[in-house]
Amino acid sequence: MMQKVFTPNAPAPGGHYSQATIHNGLVFVAGQLPFKLGATEHVIGPIEEQAEQALSNLREILLAAGSDMDHLLKVTIYISDMALWGRVNALYTRVLGEHKPARAMVPCNLLHYGYQIEIEAIAAVK
Repeated sequence: MMQKVFTPNAPAPGGHYSQATIHNGLVFVAGQLPFKLGATEHVIGPIEEQAEQALSNLREILLAAGSDMDHLLKVTIYISDMALWGRVNALYTRVLGEHKPARAMVPCNLLHYGYQIEIEAIAAVK
């Protein structure tokens, strides 16, 4: 049985999708842009700030789904410029610490509102 996840602690979906879906003990989190909860404007800050905000949104959705960052299995990071890879990787390493889920970093064009990063993930329910 599938279960939709919604938390008011992360930005609401802007389209026809759920923040996450739980099925068979796995949480599938939709791509998270660096939207700041409650912000009325989209301010494009440095890539580190964007990555940290996207990871924060991811964290809140995982918590609402009964999971957390230590239960991440697979992370996909969409990034608008591979020249930013090192900076994103450094921030990602700091946030995740010793936990090293499988990961892909996929180059793409600028994302919605001009953001440079979007992060989606699959995690295990605790």
